[in-house]
Amino acid sequence: MTLTNFTDSTSYALGADLGANLNQQKVEINYDAFMAGLFDGFETDNVIMDKNQRREMMVALQTHIRDKAKDAGNSNLKAADDFLLKNKKDNSDIKETPTGLQYRVLHEGDGESPGETDRVKVHYAGRLINGDEFDSSIKRGEPSSFGLNQVIKGWTEGLQLMKVGSKFEFFIHPKIGYATRVKPNIPSNSLLIFEVELLEIVNKK
Repeated sequence: MTLTNFTDSTSYALGADLGANLNQQKVEINYDAFMAGLFDGFETDNVIMDKNQRREMMVALQTHIRDKAKDAGNSNLKAADDFLLKNKKDNSDIKETPTGLQYRVLHEGDGESPGETDRVKVHYAGRLINGDEFDSSIKRGEPSSFGLNQVIKGWTEGLQLMKVGSKFEFFIHPKIGYATRVKPNIPSNSLLIFEVELLEIVNKK
């Protein structure tokens, strides 16, 4: 498709944003019915559902989305528990803290360790237990900076175990991750795996 004018571009942007939002929520779409509804609602008064019926369907859809997310979250939580048990059992180099944070030292640096209110600069890559990568500062080509009291609990705890120059792999249970919150490409109750290199303590307090 070639976008030749402002209307083309805004129309495509609206459609792409709506499609991405529906995909993130795992909404099943019948494209023929969807396009018919879009056309009828925009171009004509000949809609086959009145406003009350459409409102009822939207309520039903939101309930359906919540139920599916809850089921997926329960399944992901069990998968996280099972993964961490096996990870600790099968790998002698895995360490675990009292909160359940598991980590592996890939390289030990010799700099200072940050405190929980310090600001740090890191390179990292994050993936799910199925191997899907959801974020990477390395691929973006630019390190990330943040305060350790502004991130998930697993990061706040884990980064304090590191010295500048270190590279660790973290295995973060949902309870010290995003829990039931859904993030882009991160489903509810996902176990998070991060490789993190601590580059610098930007602002030590």
